[in-house]
Amino acid sequence: MSLAKGLASGVPIGACLARGIAAQVFKPGNHGTTFGGGPLVSVAGLATLEILEREGLLANAARQGEAIRQGLAREFSGMAAVKEIRGMGLMIGVELDRPCGDLVRRGLEAGIVINVTADKVVRLLPPLVFGDHESSELVSRLALLVKAFLAEAPAPAAV
Repeated sequence: MSLAKGLASGVPIGACLARGIAAQVFKPGNHGTTFGGGPLVSVAGLATLEILEREGLLANAARQGEAIRQGLAREFSGMAAVKEIRGMGLMIGVELDRPCGDLVRRGLEAGIVINVTADKVVRLLPPLVFGDHESSELVSRLALLVKAFLAEAPAPAAV
């Protein structure tokens, strides 16, 4: 597995992890990296991992992600246009029955950052430090946004 970006809280870093038979493939010196194990990036990476553990951010991500998915399920209950709400931790997808790329622009105007993938999936990736208030606010704003969009956007033609 390759890792980067958030591993060192914004300090450029890259890492490659392997176990089992894959770990036997790499030997010291087989793999080079521009942002590998220098002293600065190593300390930044270690500090990030220590903060994740000390502040319980992975458990928080699981808790907040569940709260967001449950809140969205309540908000979208009975709406056939919302096909599925899925995710793991704070990686959340809301699949609609129609293309919804315009929601990205509308979200920015409403004060939330979202993405749309696969043409019909609203992707949410809130930060690990999200709390109860932020999760509730995200559910409220996204629900209003999606409901307004669905009221305006034509439903897909029946096949």
